[in-house]
Amino acid sequence: MKMLRTTILQFAALQVLFILLGVGADYIPPSRFDGFVYGKGNLNLLDTVLIEAFYDPVCPDSRDSWPPLKQALHHYASRVSLLLHLLPLPYHDNAFVTSRALHIVNNLNASATFPLLEWFFRYQENFYGAQTRNLSRASIIEEVVKSATQVVGSSYYKTIKNGFNDTTTDIQTRVSFKYAASRGVYGTPFFYVNGFLLPDTGAAVDYKTWRKVIDPLVGAKNKKSIQNEESLHFFL
Repeated sequence: MKMLRTTILQFAALQVLFILLGVGADYIPPSRFDGFVYGKGNLNLLDTVLIEAFYDPVCPDSRDSWPPLKQALHHYASRVSLLLHLLPLPYHDNAFVTSRALHIVNNLNASATFPLLEWFFRYQENFYGAQTRNLSRASIIEEVVKSATQVVGSSYYKTIKNGFNDTTTDIQTRVSFKYAASRGVYGTPFFYVNGFLLPDTGAAVDYKTWRKVIDPLVGAKNKKSIQNEESLHFFL
């Protein structure tokens, strides 16, 4: 009887171990940090203001928020860095497919990632609603692949199309979704500045607001710039 109880306990302990190992396996970090770096070079987290943007390629608010953010990035140049994360929202048609295309292109040529994002923004209405309602998934992927070749070149057509059969790009896109969820992001666009959530996200932020937030952070001393305490109100 004692041996039976011991066997049962050992079996139960083994089951618990398998469960714990299974749970742990679900939380293994990805091989690289999620996100696309804007511009050339690597992120300089110590010497620049870091903006993290969470975008959906077929989200109208993401589209509208990009021009003023891009303008701000060019204004501050090396003083500000951008790390773009993708959040393919389930209620936006073809968000996952277009996000996956960005991962595919980024793996091929990182300098083409943001031009492709801008392409999707420019022709966004072609990828949701009535335009794709009656199309098969294969047809939609074909249109997305053709769009990508408009940016990176027709010679990449087969490579990009094969990318949709590669589980690596599927996993990368899923990681983007899970990473956004882990940061508490539930819509697009969402913005973090130096790790702090920018309030009133989920809508486009204009250029004036970006200046109001960033000027004090880069040590702007121009008398016409917004005072530091005004910027802090965004985060407190």
